[in-house]
Amino acid sequence: MREAKSWSLQLGGRELRISTGLLAEQANGAVTVSYGETVVLATAVMSKGAGQSRGYFPLMVDYEERYYAAGKIKGSRFIKREGRPSDAAVLSGRAVDRTVRPLFNGRMRSEVQVIATTLSFDGENDTDLVAIIAASAALAISDIPWNGPVGAVRVGRINGNGFILNPSTEERESADNALDLMVSGTRDKVNMIEAGANEIPEAEMADAIRFAFESVQKIASFIDTIRQEIGKPKSEAIMLSGPEGFDENLKTFLRETGLAETLFLQVKKEEKDAAFAEISKKMKSFIAEKYPVEAAGLGEISALVMDELSDEILHEKILKENLRPDGRKLDEVRPITSHVGVLPRTHGTGLFTRGETQALTVTTLGAPGDQMIVDTMEVDMKKRYMHFYNFPPYSVGEVRPMRGPGRREIGHGALAEKALLPVLPSYEDFPYTMLLVSEVLSSNGSSSMASTCGSTLSLMDAGVPIRKPVAGIAMGIIEGDGEYRVLSDIQGLEDHFGDMDFKVAGTADGITAMQMDVKNDGLSPDTLAEALKQARESRLFILGKMLETIAEPRKVMSPYAPRIITIHINPEKIRDVIGPGGKMINRIIDETGVSIDIEDDGSVFITSTDETSAKQAVDWINNLTREVKAGELFQGRITRLMTFGAFAEVLPNQEGLIHISELADYRVEKVEDVVKVGDIIPVIVKEIDSQGRINLSHKAALHQAKTDGDSVSAV
Repeated sequence: MREAKSWSLQLGGRELRISTGLLAEQANGAVTVSYGETVVLATAVMSKGAGQSRGYFPLMVDYEERYYAAGKIKGSRFIKREGRPSDAAVLSGRAVDRTVRPLFNGRMRSEVQVIATTLSFDGENDTDLVAIIAASAALAISDIPWNGPVGAVRVGRINGNGFILNPSTEERESADNALDLMVSGTRDKVNMIEAGANEIPEAEMADAIRFAFESVQKIASFIDTIRQEIGKPKSEAIMLSGPEGFDENLKTFLRETGLAETLFLQVKKEEKDAAFAEISKKMKSFIAEKYPVEAAGLGEISALVMDELSDEILHEKILKENLRPDGRKLDEVRPITSHVGVLPRTHGTGLFTRGETQALTVTTLGAPGDQMIVDTMEVDMKKRYMHFYNFPPYSVGEVRPMRGPGRREIGHGALAEKALLPVLPSYEDFPYTMLLVSEVLSSNGSSSMASTCGSTLSLMDAGVPIRKPVAGIAMGIIEGDGEYRVLSDIQGLEDHFGDMDFKVAGTADGITAMQMDVKNDGLSPDTLAEALKQARESRLFILGKMLETIAEPRKVMSPYAPRIITIHINPEKIRDVIGPGGKMINRIIDETGVSIDIEDDGSVFITSTDETSAKQAVDWINNLTREVKAGELFQGRITRLMTFGAFAEVLPNQEGLIHISELADYRVEKVEDVVKVGDIIPVIVKEIDSQGRINLSHKAALHQAKTDGDSVSAV
């Protein structure tokens, strides 16, 4: 067993500690990283042989959240073992994957698996950035070929003050926190960004990235020092390759066959796909003729060489001629159309089309009780706003099984959700639960930002009073020979062969969400600052197009959307509405068909699509909870007879005493001579004594009726 060692670095006022030699020593690389009392174990393993041919580098990155890390037992009553990862765990795993993947050689075919397991969570220090650092350290000290190490930090900003490095969980969740930014990168470049913000201006966001990068560099250098001390020599991985001279011969053939011209055909995606298919067919014939013995095993490498040449050609054309595959200018956005109200019975719809990318987002409004319960290792909470993203195979003209959302779908849905959160109305002003579902109907680049735009349209169509509209744009970069070009609204080929996918969403006043991934080894903060400026111009253009369709949220919601009536009762009366074992509230729900949600402060939300039923429930609850006042007239129901008088119920669960002397305007010998149980008689509240007892008078009610000329008769 290797000697146990530890190294530490001061980061954000806390100790970052990396330890090796104690756990998981059969892995190619294994470390535990602690920050505060949050501890993550990361392992990196490379297979000894080639994995199954997949057409891409077989890297698996898994993030394992363990409830024991937070001292919790899984909330499900019947299943206590962790199973399918939560969406939060999926997003954490994606953050690790998006950081480490670009630093592998794309021709590697040795299977690599990185697993980050949270062993301890202190409730204060973020597990995501610890997992990225741990994965980086495990890969760096292993014998697995990899061009790291990387570091990762978070940045917050409270009350508009200076940036905070690695804010605590409490600081991140504070209502005053205007920024939640995660940045990963090497000592030289930024290679992953994830952010949510409250309309942060582009210049301030660029400053935040620069602020984060200083600490990212420090962490990457720290890990590299450890690598130099204990790192294993890098081994030879299995690399995808063909016979000697194969790459050069095939590239020459593809250039002569018209690959460049095909890449820059200005036709629809399906026509361009057909042209590529024709080139692939000719390529197979060329290989069968020139390499007859090896031809059967050259399918994967030939496809890779064709991709590599396409990448070279795209870079040449854009860098030297500013020519994009579809003929647009570098900062030009594809044609945009949008519609609202396209479905008759849904509560709100937004159809957003940009070029050949189209997303339909549907809003459903529900009662407060429809909120989603989130039970993870880190949090127990309820969500009143959710966004789900679906990417069916027909959207790209493919046939494949429908097996539920994958990592990509969960990630894109979370990004669009994050983009709209800052502009949603408060719970007090709009207590509805909001569920948005985006169906990507056609995709040729940036479907996540199309779903973000569709969400704005759908919410406004549903009458949700959002503060401002939000739009999103995907930016790209082409780098080479010390030059670069920033591209607005990248489409499929530019996304696939470009060096960056930078999604930026926000209002006219600032950024609300951001996500960046790279295909190269990263980008400088100054380059990203330029991309942010260009993204703002494109975002404003898109917002203008959307506002031509619907300028503001509808004043009246769909007739099929539920209405919520909010009333406030004395918190001490909540038990009267609920009743023993929930008997009373269930009776109200069953007889009126409404939904009822009650909060501890006495707020009661009655949700119904039928106005009459809602009013009936409101009256019922008011009668259950309101307190009678002296002088009020009721029709009381006799509940009990006593020798000294009768008790009458004037409101549900509220009764008072009619003293025998108050039963009539003459002397009553026996109570039974005037009333019997079940009689309904008019009564006036004479007084409520110091002990809260209600004293009633039938005699006074009769007298008042005579005075007013009403025909009220005694029972």
